[in-house]
Amino acid sequence: MARPDLWDDPEAAQDVGRRKNAVERELALHDRVESGLEDADVLLELAEEAEDAETLAEVAEKCDEVEGVLEDAELQQLLGGEYDASNALLSINAGAGGTDACDWAEMLLRMYLRWAERHDYKTEIVDIQAGEEAGIRGVTLRVEGEYAYGYLNSEQGVHRLVRISPFDANARRHTAFASVTAVPEIDDSIEIEIDEKDLRVDTYRSSGAGGQHVNKTDSAVRLTHLPTGIVAACQMERSQHKNRAMAMKMLRAKLFERERRLQEEKLAELTGEKREIGFGSQIRSYTLHPQQRAKDHRTDLEIGNVEGVLDGDLDAFIRATLLAQGGSLRARGDARTGA
Repeated sequence: MARPDLWDDPEAAQDVGRRKNAVERELALHDRVESGLEDADVLLELAEEAEDAETLAEVAEKCDEVEGVLEDAELQQLLGGEYDASNALLSINAGAGGTDACDWAEMLLRMYLRWAERHDYKTEIVDIQAGEEAGIRGVTLRVEGEYAYGYLNSEQGVHRLVRISPFDANARRHTAFASVTAVPEIDDSIEIEIDEKDLRVDTYRSSGAGGQHVNKTDSAVRLTHLPTGIVAACQMERSQHKNRAMAMKMLRAKLFERERRLQEEKLAELTGEKREIGFGSQIRSYTLHPQQRAKDHRTDLEIGNVEGVLDGDLDAFIRATLLAQGGSLRARGDARTGA
């Protein structure tokens, strides 16, 4: 990275930067484990000499911290795909269930925002469509942080909510569905060719929050890739130019993910392996009535504190899914690199 001629080739420089960051993550992990164990060793000596139960409790606490670091490292070993360490573009769309589904989509948005906050990830809503009566029809959220895509990729699928509907005057139980998809945010070093002739560009007035300006000008941009029907939109910037640039970035990411999934399907056909790689299957149910529980149908993990889950406590579900799908995730990484 210190070579004076490094940036003569920007693509090579970006590759070196990614490799450097990966090495730094490995070294930081090693240092955290080594430092934690050394501290625990010193405290253990002091506790044994002084026969101090309080210091011994500190030793146990240090060991628990190291165990947590190693568990995170175990998950990151599973996230070995080329783009698992990337930022993520997360989309949530209301499905069957009418107004309840729109409200459910907004609840999921809050859940992922709180999850990101717990992990010190930066978030930005780049596009949002309000529901007719309440909630949202759809939203695209940019999540910035290490392994954001690797973790959120395990959340793809249909999420089901069962509760007493606040929109039903007779207080009946309703079921609502919303879909979640995630794509990695790819940089300019990945070549995705998009012919301008294949694009339909629509501009419109922003519908989300943003002050008086967004309601007076057609600053929002929606791009439709005609050959595939893939749509990308951005409305959160005041500048139409900036919104178009972000929408194009999202479109490139979606086209890249589509191509990657097609390659996975071909690989699965060649190897005879049958695994679900498309979104559309129900992965998790959140029941608020009559009992309180959240259950993942892929791993059978069930958590009684559904309110905690909806408040962003998703790590147990993500961890169980990644551990269960370890083999598939490694295969995904091989497919990406052409191995």
